[in-house]
Amino acid sequence: MRWGTYFAVCGAVISIGLALGVTMPLVSLRLESWGHGTFAIGVMAATPAVGVLLGASLAGRLAARFGTTSLMQMCLLVGALSVALLAVVQSYPVWVALRLLIGVALTVVFILGESWINQLAVEEWRGRLVALYGTGYALSQLSGPLLLSALGTTNDLGFWTGTGLLIGGSLLLLGRAGAPSVDAHSASGRGLWAFCSRLPTIAWAVVLFAAFEAMMLTLLPIYGLRQGFNQEVALLMASVVVVGDAALQLPIGWLADRMSRRTLFRACGLTLLVSSLAIPLLLHTPVIWPIWVLFGASAGGLFTLALILIGEHYRDDELVRANAHVAQLWGIGCLVGPLATGAASQWISGHALPLMMALGAAGFVWLAWNRELFEDEAATAAD
Repeated sequence: MRWGTYFAVCGAVISIGLALGVTMPLVSLRLESWGHGTFAIGVMAATPAVGVLLGASLAGRLAARFGTTSLMQMCLLVGALSVALLAVVQSYPVWVALRLLIGVALTVVFILGESWINQLAVEEWRGRLVALYGTGYALSQLSGPLLLSALGTTNDLGFWTGTGLLIGGSLLLLGRAGAPSVDAHSASGRGLWAFCSRLPTIAWAVVLFAAFEAMMLTLLPIYGLRQGFNQEVALLMASVVVVGDAALQLPIGWLADRMSRRTLFRACGLTLLVSSLAIPLLLHTPVIWPIWVLFGASAGGLFTLALILIGEHYRDDELVRANAHVAQLWGIGCLVGPLATGAASQWISGHALPLMMALGAAGFVWLAWNRELFEDEAATAAD
């Protein structure tokens, strides 16, 4: 196994998590200070999701033309330029356009990077290696809000820090080789419905975690402010959620190499459902802090296990194509989650964020108990 390449690719993708962890809360807090409502903030949070859908349709063709490594480097630099422009031009419509471009560019990096990581992983270590990547990414997001607290939210240092991180990520890929082979159609994004039909539980887990991640970095700090907490505590809540995600991904990956991955998948879904329902009830008590940890760990576990199962099932072109569909589902989750929760928070309930997550977790639990992980395999076994 190419350990140097594995850590370089992980580092490049993780640089995105840290950059987004710094800039996404800053965008939301800046909009809040400008007087925008939660729906407008939700629209801004959902905008990169449209870019995700576009990026998923372009990744394969662009990788075939420019090469996987070169394309990932170019996209990281485009993302860096877009983040820098957030500091230079502070206008809501311009920010929407820039966030769209960020979504396109960074999606290509995610599709190719996660395919590369899964391709490198040997089967007996797949759970732990994918979880190690997930832990690193979650820690980068944890560090983002903490770093933003240190940098301050009244200046543009957060944007410039994000710019530097993305440039650094592109440099890590210099001279790296061994990515999955990609042709012009591998990650075209075609056949999403067929993918969801074959892997319904996995597909819903991806959508659910995407909505979770988009809301944790954008709407959770606002949720905390609206529930009476100060800005420092609201940002700390978002950080603690990511601590839960980061702290327990390696144990989840370790368990995934030693027990039924389906059983573990179900356990994460149930934990997410229970913790989501507990948040409104325990928000103003000390018990909320371990609840935030479980909330983050269970949501992160769903995505980690989804990646493990996909890597177990697919290789090369099929793996890249599957990750393109994951990116599309991610875009859908990032689009629907903040929009629906932002609207519900403004017009229905101040506790819409945890309640919407509970609704999504309930849907996952139903699928996990009533549908096969891979429907095509179930049909083959029945024959």
